[in-house]
Amino acid sequence: MSKQTLNAKVRTVTGKTAAKNLRKEGRIPAVVYNAKGEATSIDVDEVEFNKVWRSITPTTSITLNIDGKENLALIKDTEYNIRTDKVLHADFFVPDADQKLVITIKVHYTGNPAGVLRGGFKKERNNKIKIKACIADLPETITADISKLNVSEALRVKDLDLGSKVEVLTDPNLPLVTVSPARG
Repeated sequence: MSKQTLNAKVRTVTGKTAAKNLRKEGRIPAVVYNAKGEATSIDVDEVEFNKVWRSITPTTSITLNIDGKENLALIKDTEYNIRTDKVLHADFFVPDADQKLVITIKVHYTGNPAGVLRGGFKKERNNKIKIKACIADLPETITADISKLNVSEALRVKDLDLGSKVEVLTDPNLPLVTVSPARG
């Protein structure tokens, strides 16, 4: 896991004018929500934020350093101006360390199924599963090798190895990828 760190400052002045002034200074106004739903207004460096934001997945936890206090956080939402290619605002979520989060995560596939080389057809049936884990245990990505799948075989949710700290909530028998025989 790549550990990304982002420095932030608590901000006391809020509102449209304050946000515009922050953006002129190269800072992005943001809000941090904790497990109780309490919000704290912060601002982050625009260049530093973009470097982190463009290189992570929705389940990548980052170290959010707010005025010297480190928190494990997720970037939950961003307000983005597509014309200027700039982030206008960001929302962070800092759960309790032992709080289990329920997240839907995409499964990526590598390899070419052996059954396809024998005339079968690969079909990706599902590529998202629901998992439950503490923030420190969330996988950044899930990658499954499908190169060993033969004709009439399937990769199912139960075939994924996510470790003992990640609980899979999706039906274990749900097919993710199947290789069906050629129609004769």
